[in-house]
Amino acid sequence: MTTSEPLAGTSSRPSSSNGGADWWLFRGDGERREVPFPAAPPWRRFDRHETVTGDKVPYPRPYLIGPDEVEVVNAALHLRRPLLVTGQPGTGKSSLAHAIAHELVLDHVLQWPVNSRSTLQDALYHYDAVGRLREATLRRDADGTEPDIGQYIRLGPLGNALVPRERPRVLLIDELDKGDVDLPNDLLTVFEEGEFVISELTRLPASHEPVHVRTDDLDETAPVTRGRVRCREFPVVVITSNGEREFPPAFLRRCIRLDLPPPNERRLRDIVAAHLGPDALEDTDDLLREFLERRTEGELATDQLLNAVFLRKGGVNLDAASLLQGVLHRLGGAV
Repeated sequence: MTTSEPLAGTSSRPSSSNGGADWWLFRGDGERREVPFPAAPPWRRFDRHETVTGDKVPYPRPYLIGPDEVEVVNAALHLRRPLLVTGQPGTGKSSLAHAIAHELVLDHVLQWPVNSRSTLQDALYHYDAVGRLREATLRRDADGTEPDIGQYIRLGPLGNALVPRERPRVLLIDELDKGDVDLPNDLLTVFEEGEFVISELTRLPASHEPVHVRTDDLDETAPVTRGRVRCREFPVVVITSNGEREFPPAFLRRCIRLDLPPPNERRLRDIVAAHLGPDALEDTDDLLREFLERRTEGELATDQLLNAVFLRKGGVNLDAASLLQGVLHRLGGAV
């Protein structure tokens, strides 16, 4: 088969019923073409930044929640308590942390995605003992000096959040319910005390100068005295959960709980307009109805509706059943 021949089961010319040739970047016929890529959806652009306190941070997506939810967020901010956010996938749980950081000008969000292997130690700091031993051996053979231990300690997301600062950092602990059953209890002491200890530094003599350890900023270090890291302002902690299991009562008692409901039709229209502009609402009533009908049958995320509207506005005929099914597929159940 030559490259000019279409592959089996494909057509060398796109069908107009699928939106015409304009949107077919890939044709499946084996021919090489250098085609121009269209503009990406606003939420899939990675070169958009804004300057905050001299640093570049990702420009956040528009974020819309109701006044009742805003009240709960502010309660957590005033009480300096972790905010435990629950809700169906796609309701904006993780995006809330970025919205808070953006509105309050609190630098970029520290992120800790939790899985079944996550431990509290992972979130606090990592000590590269092997790297330090290798460097110490090389230096003894060269000039007899010892390497600075701070070069081999890097703070994790929770450790960075607890570094003393004038203004707090925002920490996103994503999907805590996927972690080990004991992980919420492990976090309790750190949340209550606002501090942790780097055990490798507690062994240094009392007269030792502060050790500068590595942070999430490659150009900055944090001074640590006698191995103790204690926050000045408790960080803004946003914990998300998909409700896969219950947390211990002691943990829940120390959190402010926020449940994000699925957005209703009016809120969905506001979200589409915020992301794609008011004109995006024209001629998309059928997509909105289809989304709402399918959401009653199973889990759908709001960004799936945004994907459908974006393709429709780009000239794609989303009446094609297979394409609509691919965009508005259920999030639960077998694939």
